[in-house]
Amino acid sequence: MQRLTVQYFSPADPDAFDKGYQERHVPLVRAVPGLKRFTLTHPQALGGDAPYLVAELYFEDADALKASLTSPEMGAAAQDAATYDVASTVMFSGEVTEIDL
Repeated sequence: MQRLTVQYFSPADPDAFDKGYQERHVPLVRAVPGLKRFTLTHPQALGGDAPYLVAELYFEDADALKASLTSPEMGAAAQDAATYDVASTVMFSGEVTEIDL
């Protein structure tokens, strides 16, 4: 499993950000080919700073993630994300390792 994580920091208008994200961005992300799971978190800092919103997109494997990144659907989502008035955005991907408990 591969995960693409996007962190959004300090939106200028949190209510407008949340509304636009839910109404415009979520439907665009749902259309991304190969997407297996999509989660959103408004994290609470446990010391230090935390992002305002964390989006996590899960894909079956590295090939599925790579294909999604060049898809028109991901392009549309990226164009929409670029319109948000946030202090910064951090995006990264990696392999997810499940740890048995």
